[in-house]
Amino acid sequence: MRFDGGSDQAEGLRRLLLQNRTRLVSVLGGKQRVGKTSVTVNLAAALARSGKDVLVLDENDVPNNVADNLRLRARYDLLDVVQGRCTLREARLGRRGLVVLPAARARDALSGLGEIEQRRLANVLDELSQGVDVVLVDASSAVRAALPEGAALLLVIDATTSGVTESYALIKRLAIQYGRLHFEVLVNKVDDQRAAQKVFGNMAALARRDLSTRLEYAGYIPRDDKLHAAVRLGKPVLDAFPNAVSSPAFLRLAQTVIGLPVHSDGLEMDGLAALHAMLGKGSPTRHSTEAALVVN
Repeated sequence: MRFDGGSDQAEGLRRLLLQNRTRLVSVLGGKQRVGKTSVTVNLAAALARSGKDVLVLDENDVPNNVADNLRLRARYDLLDVVQGRCTLREARLGRRGLVVLPAARARDALSGLGEIEQRRLANVLDELSQGVDVVLVDASSAVRAALPEGAALLLVIDATTSGVTESYALIKRLAIQYGRLHFEVLVNKVDDQRAAQKVFGNMAALARRDLSTRLEYAGYIPRDDKLHAAVRLGKPVLDAFPNAVSSPAFLRLAQTVIGLPVHSDGLEMDGLAALHAMLGKGSPTRHSTEAALVVN
């Protein structure tokens, strides 16, 4: 069985991880510098502190990916494991409860893998998800397809005009092209909950009216200089500054993620079905119209 070169390679990695019913949450941003990777790092730490075993699948290249934020130096990555250059243990980074696996090169190489490498990838992802409660995907910026059934999508937005407009454009593309109907929305870098809910409310009303798409409020992360200081230390803010204003916000977000419903229409997927689901699809029709959204 071969991966179709036209399939969404990032989606393929995520589909394989669903085979053991592990909770899968992909973290996306509608634009650069919205804080997506910071949210992934600190959400992972909060989930681990809540007693969950967390795997972060890091789809982004250095600099400023998850491994870089945690000052983890990767000698190997998922592609090295698949191609037999190292063991899975050698490619995994981090500590018990929070493991990071660099996956950018593997995501890009999926369409060119041979049959042996494809089988090895399926086995590796099966092994990875054993005993893992939550897989967080720090998704690459080039989102081309909907997530697998049963996976949650956490969209990180900020309260700027460009942040809201570009985030809505991403929601619209995933809704129209791929039928994605549920999104969890986290408002980042705002002063308080009132400001966050105002931004979210405007976007949710427009999505419901124009796209018949449901947005769920996942909370907000307040502005916090300690987040930048924690990055300089190579630590999650919960570890570096437990009393920072953003620390309880990430703990609340972790509880929200743990309780997320599964919007899967009853679909269950084993490993073989997940592999079939990765095979190529026709190119959906692109709709050219984009709605403008005003923050205020």
